[in-house]
Parts: sequence; C-alpha cells; structure tokens
Amino acid sequence: MDCSKLAEDGTPELGMEFNSEEDAYQFYNKYAFKMGFSVRKDYLNKDKDGVTTSRRYSCCKEGVKRKYEGDVMPKRTRAPTKTGCGAKMVIVLFRGTMKYRVHDLVLEHNHELHIAQCAHMMPSQRKVSETQGFQAEISEDAGLSLKQSHELMGKEAGGMGNVGYTREDLKRYLRTRRERSLKYGEAGSMLNYFQEQTLENPSFFHAVQLDCEEQITNIFWADAGMLIDYKFFGDVVTFDTTYKTNKEYRPLGVFVGFNQHRQIVIFGAALMYDETIDSFKWVFGTFLAAMCGKRPSTILTDQDHAMAAALSVVMPETFHGLCTFHIRRNFMKHLGNHYKENSDLPYMFGACMYEFEEVEQFNRVWEAMVKKHNLENNEWLFGLYRIRDKWARCMMKERWTAGMRSTQLSESLNAAIKNHLKLDHDLVQFFRHFNRVVDEKRHNELIAEYEMRQKLPMVGLRQTPMLVHASEMYSPTVFVAFQNEYGESTAMVILRQQDAAMFVEFAVMRYDGGPERTVVFNRNDLSVRCSCKKYENEGILCGHALKVFDTVGIKIIPPEYIKRRWTKRARAGDCFDRRGQEVVADPKVMISTRYRELAPAMIKVATRAAMSEDTSKVAITVISDFSRKRH
Repeated sequence: MDCSKLAEDGTPELGMEFNSEEDAYQFYNKYAFKMGFSVRKDYLNKDKDGVTTSRRYSCCKEGVKRKYEGDVMPKRTRAPTKTGCGAKMVIVLFRGTMKYRVHDLVLEHNHELHIAQCAHMMPSQRKVSETQGFQAEISEDAGLSLKQSHELMGKEAGGMGNVGYTREDLKRYLRTRRERSLKYGEAGSMLNYFQEQTLENPSFFHAVQLDCEEQITNIFWADAGMLIDYKFFGDVVTFDTTYKTNKEYRPLGVFVGFNQHRQIVIFGAALMYDETIDSFKWVFGTFLAAMCGKRPSTILTDQDHAMAAALSVVMPETFHGLCTFHIRRNFMKHLGNHYKENSDLPYMFGACMYEFEEVEQFNRVWEAMVKKHNLENNEWLFGLYRIRDKWARCMMKERWTAGMRSTQLSESLNAAIKNHLKLDHDLVQFFRHFNRVVDEKRHNELIAEYEMRQKLPMVGLRQTPMLVHASEMYSPTVFVAFQNEYGESTAMVILRQQDAAMFVEFAVMRYDGGPERTVVFNRNDLSVRCSCKKYENEGILCGHALKVFDTVGIKIIPPEYIKRRWTKRARAGDCFDRRGQEVVADPKVMISTRYRELAPAMIKVATRAAMSEDTSKVAITVISDFSRKRH
C-alpha cells in the first residue's frame, strides 16, 4: 500500500507497507493518539547484518503485573496498569521490496481508552524535542524552577496539552543531562566544559594547577568578555575570596573592577584549593598571563598576609591598597573592648582613615588616639600603622584608585553569587550558574548604555560651556559627579594669587570656610595641579581646579583631563588575546530565539488549519514533508 495513502486512511490494515520501521511506528502511534491508547515497542528480530526483519508494537497495557515473590511485602506498591490487552501491530520485512508489511494486527482493546483531552499524557505521545530540551536547559541555567520552566513552555505552546511532555519527563531529561555531563567524572567534565567554551570562542582562557599526585588544586578562567573589560577598565582591580559557593567548599576568588558607569565588571575568577602564598602566586600569575602581562595600576585586597606576600612577588610594580571595610571590621574585632559607650576611639580612627589629607595632621591625631586610649602596646594597631601607606587617605591621595577604597564591589558580587548558587552544585553546574551572575552584570551595563543614549543629561546650568562639554563627554554617572564638583567651584573664592614667569599659584577656599587648597596653573601647557589630589586619585577635576580654570578663562575641559575610562566611548578600540588574535564577544546560540519566533506563528497556522478537516490534512502534509526534508 502506498505510504501517502496511510495518512488519509488513519486506521492500520493487514498488508499495509511502510518504507521504514520508524514510519510504521509513527503511523501506529498517530492512530493510537486518535484512539486513546499508548504504544509500546515490543520484541524485534534482526538478521546477521543488523537489519530489523520483524517488529511488534503493542498496547502499553499488554501483559499482567507479576506477583511479588519476596518474603516481606513492600510498604508501597504501584497501582497496576496492565490488563493483558492483546491489541498489537506486527510488521515484517519483505526482501523483494525491502519494505515493512503489516503481518499481524489486533485492533480490539480490553480496557477503557483515554479521552482526547488526556491523549497528550500517554507515554508514547510524550517526548522532549531537541529544541525544547535546549530551551529547558537555558531555563534551568537562568534559575527557573522545574515548574516555572514547564509553565513557560505551556504558555508558548498555547496550553499544556500542546507541549508534548509532562513535568516528570522534563525532570528526567534534565537529570539525564546532568548525569551525561559528568560521565567523565567531575574533573573530566570540568575540563570538557572548558574545552567546549574554547571551541565556542578561542579567546576563552582557562588554566588548572596540578599537585604532585596529578590532582587539580587551583582553577582559573576568564571568558572573552572579561578580557575585553580588563582591556578598558583593568587599571584598578579588587580581589576578594568567599566560601560556600560549591560543594567542595573551595574558596572562590574574583577579580573585579569599575566600568564607565561605575558598575561592577568581572575580569576573571579562580576556584582555589587553599589560601596559601603559593596558591595566590599561581592565581595572580595566571591572571596576568590571561591579560597578556598587563598589570593593574592598583589592586585592593583585604589584610590577608598570604595575598600581600604573593602580590609583592607577582606584581611588584602594582600599588597594593587595603580594603577600608575590612580594616574597620578588624578594628572592631581587635579593639572593641577598648572603648565604652560614647567613646571617641572609632571616630578618631575613622578620621585618620578617611578625613585627614596632611601627614602631619594624621600623625598628630593618631598619637593622641593611642595615648588617650592606652593602646601603646597593641600589636595589631602598631602593625596597621606600619602599613598606613596602604589605607590612610593622606598617604593614598596621589594613588590612582578610580575612587575605590574597599573591596565592597567584590563583597557585593559574592553576595549575588551566593544567591544564585547552591552548595550541592557540581563544578559544571557551578560554572553555568556563575555565568548567570556575569550575564546579569553585563545586562545591567546594557541597560545603562541604553539609558545613556535614550535620556538627555540633566545639566543644571545649561548656558555653561564646561558643563555642556562634560555632558557630551562623560557617562551620566560620572557627569553627575563632575557637575557636583562644578557646583562646588561656584562656592570657591580666590584668597590670593602669586604670579611667576610660567606658573601661577592660587590659594582657593570655600567662601564659608574650610581647608585652604593650593592650585598651581601652568601658562604654557594650561595644566593645573591641586593640593587635594582629587584628579590624581579619582580622575575627575576638583572644584578648586575648576575655579582656577574659570578665573583664567578656560571654558571647556582640556583633553588631558578627560580620562577615557569615564567617557561615553570608553570601550572604543580593539582588544587582542594572548595569541595576538582580536577578541570578540562570545557567540550566542540563536536556537531558542528562533523557536520563540516560530512557535507563535505555528500556533496560528495550527489554529486556522484545525477549523476544517481539509485544511488540517493539507497542513499536516506540508509539515511532514518539511520535516522529512530537514532530516
């Protein structure tokens, strides 16, 4: 019988012929869907060449449940489903035509058939397609629960009955996928994951350190986006470690920085075996290797001695600053019992850290604090004083920090990571969910980029050339900071002015009091230097310098005082990896996007085609032909 006639007939008959075993199954399964029973593939016979010579398809209720033969009855037993139904279709291969012919056929069932509304629940009608599986994996990676993922599929398909599988099927699919991803063991699967990432984008960097027993100790990785971010914003880096992000309790170290919107960007990450000097030396050295040897100007960490020792060896030219947040926390830990209620100890300590700009003033207040609170013999405080150049404002004001004084960027990122990760995640799951956090931060930057182009900056004094110029150059966040400084400049007064052949020295102060600043203006190159060192530290001109510029008639920001990392076009330019190849963003798989575009269109076609039997048959024929051509 011609296969094209089968779809029109719908009911199997003896003597029907099929081009393949799969065609026979699809036909019988379609008939089962219409009638309300599920098909089970039973026995098959093959010849010596492995060609199927016969196959039986039975009703899923064929056979009877075997009686339990153990000594102790189980507490729970499944409800029986088999009724000894004899419905079946047997096909046999005829060598003359090399087609499969229906040889034996029983259509009668001894049980109640399912109603049409439940037909999609029958086992033979349920299957997670490749595209659906891909979308389910994306949903899981995005943090959606199994229930949410299944409901989303139902919405897209126009109802749960159109999805083609149940929630339990999806659960089994995802479990099988996880088991398959770990078939080489956790370490092997991790290396396989890295290899997949490298195949997707050759700029992906990863490295592992092995111990003497060939066991993996430390792991570092950075994707293409991280390499690009470091190219443009890697001048100031914070590094911090956190725990409880994976089931091995490995410390997770993350390299973090600021972008032009003062948002978090991630430069790389490491899973460490321990926090020893050797481990940190390997992590920092590998980080530099990934970044083609480019060292940051400044790196901020906590007061970990192993980190400090490793940095002094690996990055001796990089300024190592200490996180003020960790110092304040350690202050409470070591000196909490030295002051009582209304004690001024924390205020004096805070002033030494954040307020004083002159070394003499810092030393004077520090000595008074130590003497007043009897802290002359406190070893922790004495050790902190010896490294005051790493945390005191007066010692750091000429160090470039982009306005960062702590690793709270890393702390914030660590909190976000813990919100997305579970302790029972294996390494491959950990990497996938870590990528979710990275993608979230990158999406935040895209939102900022969109709003920067969509919204006009709020210029307070629209007729001021310098503010207009700043609004055109700086990102919105940095422009707000600059505009605040410009507002401060309007409250400044010139106390005195000393002219020389090339330089002019101004004494500047707020009209209502405050510290006096010295601003030196160079007539030849129009440069300016202020004693507050705000530009050297944060990259934004201070109100004192802006007052001098206004006094000498400079109405726009000189180009040398516009740091590119704070501008709207901070990312302009190319980035090259360690192989000398240009780094491009990771290619994104578009299967899910195309599925979301096609699904509603196909639902509309199905809705219209279902209005009549003729159009339904035409639609099925067209779709079937297309499916065969694609395979």
